[in-house]
Amino acid sequence: MQLYLCEKPSQARDIAAVLGHGKKSDGCIRIGNNIVVTWARGHLLEQASPEKYGEQFGKPWRTDVLPVIPQQWKLEVVPDAKAQFRVIRDLLKQATEVVVSTDADREGEVIARELLEYCSYRGPVRRLWLSALDETSVRNALANLLPGEKTARLYDAGKGRGRADWLIGMNMTRVCTLKARETGVDELLSVGRVQTPTLAIVVNRDNEIANFVPVPFLQVRAQLEKEGKAFSALWQPAEQYSDAEGRCIHQGAAAAVAQLCSQTAAATVLDVATERKKEPQPLCFSLGSLQEVCSQKWGMGAKDVLGIAQSLYETHKATTYPRTDCGYLPVSMLEELPEVLDAVVKSDPSVAETVALLDRNLRSRVWNDKKITAHHAIIPTRRAFDISRLSADELKVYGLIRQHYLAQLLPQAEVDVTDASFNLGGQLFRTRGRVPVLEGWKALFRKPPGSNTQDNEDDVTTPDDNERDMPLPVLAQGDCCRVNAGEAEKKETRAPSPFTEGTLIAAMKNAASLVTDLKLKKILRDNAGLGTEATRAEVIQTLFKRRYLEKKGKTIRSTQLARELIAALPDTLTSPGMTALWEQALDDIAEGRLTLDAFMVKQETWTQHLVSKLRSESLALTAPATPPCPVCRGKTRKRTGKKGEFYSCIRYPECKGVVNSNGQRKSAKKTKTRKAEKSEPAS
Repeated sequence: MQLYLCEKPSQARDIAAVLGHGKKSDGCIRIGNNIVVTWARGHLLEQASPEKYGEQFGKPWRTDVLPVIPQQWKLEVVPDAKAQFRVIRDLLKQATEVVVSTDADREGEVIARELLEYCSYRGPVRRLWLSALDETSVRNALANLLPGEKTARLYDAGKGRGRADWLIGMNMTRVCTLKARETGVDELLSVGRVQTPTLAIVVNRDNEIANFVPVPFLQVRAQLEKEGKAFSALWQPAEQYSDAEGRCIHQGAAAAVAQLCSQTAAATVLDVATERKKEPQPLCFSLGSLQEVCSQKWGMGAKDVLGIAQSLYETHKATTYPRTDCGYLPVSMLEELPEVLDAVVKSDPSVAETVALLDRNLRSRVWNDKKITAHHAIIPTRRAFDISRLSADELKVYGLIRQHYLAQLLPQAEVDVTDASFNLGGQLFRTRGRVPVLEGWKALFRKPPGSNTQDNEDDVTTPDDNERDMPLPVLAQGDCCRVNAGEAEKKETRAPSPFTEGTLIAAMKNAASLVTDLKLKKILRDNAGLGTEATRAEVIQTLFKRRYLEKKGKTIRSTQLARELIAALPDTLTSPGMTALWEQALDDIAEGRLTLDAFMVKQETWTQHLVSKLRSESLALTAPATPPCPVCRGKTRKRTGKKGEFYSCIRYPECKGVVNSNGQRKSAKKTKTRKAEKSEPAS
């Protein structure tokens, strides 16, 4: 029996529909006598909790037994997935071949292969590698099944990710929570391998904003005119009047130059140069870039965008696989272009006129085999669909994906950029002007007249404010321009902007750019990041859930607890560069450049070092005001029992002093122990 093991029921239905007429059975679809399609529901197995590795790791938690480092890793069936697990286990006993048909990425590989390993399946394995779930794509993938060993290293990388997250999450969460209780902070302090450095990025930005001191400077702008065309130019202050950034900080000098402008009739052109610049089409979307733009345009959360992109892929079959880190397309997909365009028009006839104007022979930079990773960019599929079934948000996101794909078939935009310098009363002024020559792909992003939408080229190209489509008159060296006015404008440097979900996703993707340590920077590859396209949204969501982050409009801010926690933790745990290095190592496992065993040895050593360091130090956290212990007069912490909140001695069970929430002492015999909290590792 050939068994197709899918990630979820909808995926199984799509594949079964192409394989042949099937009959649904309990937890599977049977096609004839020899083919069965079954499905998981994401991960059916999870890492065993620490107490499964020894009683000493049970409750109550103790720092002296940490770290917990499994010698033989154990998995358990997720409690609410036992029925489907039994279906898969029984089918694997009958299978003569398994076709792994889960999502074509690291986690998809883990979801399937951990089941094969747990159930001791030893038969042949092949891989169905899908980038889209429309019928044509499924049929092509079925005709080109990969040998199982082709993607087996992805499983090793996925196991490494899961085990590393467990080691840091379980051990650091326990030791930090226990150390915090010593100071009276009764919080479950969730710490994670990816979660914590991501939080540090936000905390560092918030600290930068809080500590920012604006620097005043002045800018002298002259209003010039030639042949009836007005434009402006900026004074270039001499070094003695400027700071290190070239900004004028000498008020008297700026005032004098502004006065000079009012006393001088003409400015002479010293130099002028015009260059025609081409602006290439924006790339198609990776998941991260899609999340960034949707956050910028509509304030959508990263997890919301992932859910929408997944729905467009799975439910509507409108777009290709969403969890991709690539914005490029393989050259071979040029053959599919006519089918994709036909499907786009059939799905939405309103774009027929636009599609008719496209040049199907154009080859933009997006078609590049050397840039392709495990998956290509997100684009429309070759399958027409009912666009009326899309929700308002799905329609927005689909429109963006379609827009960036169609842009590849329009010419590059062209603009003439002119730089000119002037002598105005012996002072140097400069200006820059931009004149659009060819609209090209920007026609697709043009803002409709009278529209308040932001669907315009500003989302993909943002020229400097001083040069934004400011036309200049025809200028030549030696020309004289009339001086109409001059003004010294008071300016201030601005603090960096707080993060949004979109800009935080971008920062996670480019963690290498945040690293200042020269040795670490040298080791990191340019694309080293935190997490993966598939996990970043969930990491951010976890930080909200833990009350480390809070939303203020579109922006994200860290809470006081988060700032104190990051300040108290060692740099090796909060450094984006260190975690990016581990992510880089996981990529090396997937590519065969590093073994899983070698990676885990380093992770175990790192965990032991972190636990040892934290165990010997105190966490400088602000404890809430609590009444003193009525027995030993020590600190208490707020706890919750069956009858509500109360305060108990932080030395419990050695000291059983208890105070009611209203401040009255309780009998020690009636002390209620709090139900111990469950630690959750977080990546």
